[in-house]
Amino acid sequence: EVQLVESGGGLVQPGGSLRLSCTASGFTFGIYDMTWVRQAPGKGAEWVSAIDSGSRVPAYADSVQGRFTISRDNAKNTLYLQMNSLKIEDEAVYYCGTKIGEETIRGQGTQVSVSS
Repeated sequence: EVQLVESGGGLVQPGGSLRLSCTASGFTFGIYDMTWVRQAPGKGAEWVSAIDSGSRVPAYADSVQGRFTISRDNAKNTLYLQMNSLKIEDEAVYYCGTKIGEETIRGQGTQVSVSS
């Protein structure tokens, strides 16, 4: 069964940091590009970051550039998102995902709350 499981979310104060993880199973993780997207209450999904299979070309939304870092460990089938200098507007459910053939695979999400 193809599966993505996110973890690492939580409550943090503005300016704080969190590291999200996404563990993959059921497919050859190392050959697929991976993405992070987020969805805040009442808003549509927002693309956050992406990384190619070889970790050569990370990409970021303007809203997180310079604060978030995407990485992956293909040996551990795990994708990461290091989030620093968190802002209230970063609060959302964060999902990792990939596309296998014509099918988009997404995890169940992890909640990131930013509040003082």
